[in-house]
Amino acid sequence: MAKGVKIIAQVLPEYKDILSDDALNFLATLNRLFNSTRKSLLANRIEREKLLAEGLLPDFLPETAYIRDDNTWRGAPPAPGMADRRVEITGPVDRKMVINALNSGSSTYMADFEDSTSPTWYNLLSGQQNLLDANKRTISFTAENGKKYELKTGKLSTLLVRPRGWHMEEKHVLIDGEPCSASLFDFGLYFFHNAKLLIKNGYGPYFYLPKMESHLEARLWNDVFNVSQDYLGIPRGTIRGTVLIETILASFEMDEIIYELREHSSGLNCGRWDYIFSTIKKFRHDPRFVLPDRANVTMTVPFMSAYVRLLIKTCHKRGVHAMGGMAAQIPIKDNEAENEAAMNKVRADKRREVLAGHDGTWIAHPALAKIAFEEFNANMLSPNQFHIRREDVHVTGPELLNTNIVGGKITEQSIRNNLYVCLVYMESWLRGVGCVPVNNLMEDAATAEISRSQLYQWVYHRVRTSEGNIIDPEYAAKLLKEEVSKLGKTGNYPKLNLAAKYLATQIDGTRFDDFLTTLCYDEIVTKSGTKL
Repeated sequence: MAKGVKIIAQVLPEYKDILSDDALNFLATLNRLFNSTRKSLLANRIEREKLLAEGLLPDFLPETAYIRDDNTWRGAPPAPGMADRRVEITGPVDRKMVINALNSGSSTYMADFEDSTSPTWYNLLSGQQNLLDANKRTISFTAENGKKYELKTGKLSTLLVRPRGWHMEEKHVLIDGEPCSASLFDFGLYFFHNAKLLIKNGYGPYFYLPKMESHLEARLWNDVFNVSQDYLGIPRGTIRGTVLIETILASFEMDEIIYELREHSSGLNCGRWDYIFSTIKKFRHDPRFVLPDRANVTMTVPFMSAYVRLLIKTCHKRGVHAMGGMAAQIPIKDNEAENEAAMNKVRADKRREVLAGHDGTWIAHPALAKIAFEEFNANMLSPNQFHIRREDVHVTGPELLNTNIVGGKITEQSIRNNLYVCLVYMESWLRGVGCVPVNNLMEDAATAEISRSQLYQWVYHRVRTSEGNIIDPEYAAKLLKEEVSKLGKTGNYPKLNLAAKYLATQIDGTRFDDFLTTLCYDEIVTKSGTKL
């Protein structure tokens, strides 16, 4: 075992190479160099939140105006396999998913250790092994019914990896007595085992970077990239990172985030679901920011439209990709009319994105690739749209904060829907499954967070429903009990009561944990070396 490193879990023989001494020494180096900065930046988030609670609304930073006003600097040119990203499929890192996603025909595949993976010890290690086997092109999988899955010959989707955000820890690995940063754990193991192999294959180690709230957090990633490349003796700039703009605070620092990552930047992505969650979360005590039923919070409402327009303009000004958001719909097999309506929504959404100037978009299911490709192929004749600079766009701070949604409603069914999504998702996550189909949508942590934060917000402000009921703690608890009872009768949710216990702490208007994943994480930490 590497000096100062302790594993608090069983390591199955098939994953010992993933946790080799050399790999653990690399992790230890990264953690010793950067974990204190990470914790300092998380402390900055807390201080910033206090200012927001006092009514100080965010705005563009005066101290970094020189970066925004300088029209001469650019991000990195597209890396090999990354010039054309018109359709990106995303999903967890289980073996079957990795094979299907790489075979999907999508331009790229984002293998997700974050919102769509429950970070059990087994999921993390098997996911790392799956990606290594995929890059070696040796990956295969045989299902219980005997069906075999393997990579097709020829071109596969370009692989990107999303590690967990800076707020997470990996408690199965202690370095000098402290939990390892989950971000550094996910990034470090993938980079260490795959970087040189990827370069040999003509590509590179490409990443998506989640949940950041400031350009200083992007600077930390850039420092990690530089040290990591130097450690393995590969050129700086080989790594590329696309940043998800999925917090309201990061939307005020888009230029600065690209600037910090310059030679490593592959652009920005509209992480739309987390962005809605972040907006509710950061202003949850301000009545001006109460949002209606999440179905009413579309990409055309003022604060979402402003965010999209600014992101596209910023990226193209700096010569990097402006990626669109997720289509969470999945095919509805037993109702042709409902399926057609759902697919028409996807088509309209992708058409809106490409016509706005996006260079690509996200899908959660391979069946949506055809629709997304049709819209982007018809309306984007070049590999990307960097030439569409959107110089007509001038987005102000107040526009980014304009959450006035005309015609939005909150009904009792809105509450029940949010409770249902939270219960089903949290129960699944506690069993080690990080994305789950709910009401013909692929729900992950981001969409569950919208539901959870809305429940808190509505109770805190005692919002009145369209039916005239005041949403107070007693009313929310009553509906929670009813929804738990309904789900319990199905017998399909073994960890339902545990999920309900945690959810109940979030819907009385008094307690609001930063993330559902941090709220529930200790429940999936391996105990006494037992495999989980």
